[in-house]
Amino acid sequence: MSTPMGMIEVKNFKKSFGSRLVHKDVNFYVRKGECLCLIGGSGVGKSVILRSLIGLEKPDSGEIFIDGVEITEMHERQLNEIRKKVAYVFQGGALFDSMTVYENLAYPLREHFNFSESEVKDRILTQLNEFGLPGSEHLYPSNLSGGMQKRVGLARAMMMSPDVVLYDEPTAGLDPYNTIKIQEHILRLKKQGKTSILVTHDMPTAFAVCDKMAFLLDGRIAAHGTIKDLEKEQHGIIQKFIAGEAS
Repeated sequence: MSTPMGMIEVKNFKKSFGSRLVHKDVNFYVRKGECLCLIGGSGVGKSVILRSLIGLEKPDSGEIFIDGVEITEMHERQLNEIRKKVAYVFQGGALFDSMTVYENLAYPLREHFNFSESEVKDRILTQLNEFGLPGSEHLYPSNLSGGMQKRVGLARAMMMSPDVVLYDEPTAGLDPYNTIKIQEHILRLKKQGKTSILVTHDMPTAFAVCDKMAFLLDGRIAAHGTIKDLEKEQHGIIQKFIAGEAS
């Protein structure tokens, strides 16, 4: 077995749902501290890959390495340890509607650690301040704007100080102000050394926060490159996709 090339590495990933072959042979890696943007048309399985990185989906074959550890054969208890390292920011925030903001953020701490309630409170209030949400701890998700729900979801994902952050359409449906706020938070987390994968159709955000981009097409990574290289390129398949000339 070869040595993994990055903090995240996906090798020869294949996945079907019934008779539908979604991923034929997906290969990519993300080095520590990098942000990779994973793009492609609707239905190509971008979110399937994200879910597989925390064990919510299992590939039919292939390998997934997180910080050098292969996870595809892990049982649930082992995966829970991986999930302390890897945060998943769901597209809609995935907040518990019946819980306050405070209770939503407390949930992962109470589930995975033995912190005292005073420690839990200190961590929550600090996190809310960092994400521009002071004073929101007693609100319910229904009382929050879409932008605030996204930021609370991101704040909750960061409660366990993960090494890796997976973003599934974090700016979808947001106005320009909240889009910029999410971009700022992603960049701040990058400066802290977090490794990340961003699934998005929001190309301005991708170019603002990512280091490189990979284009998923026909079950494989059809093209990839650094953001700097892609900005210079005019006729490649990724540029054609961004321009609406490829799918």
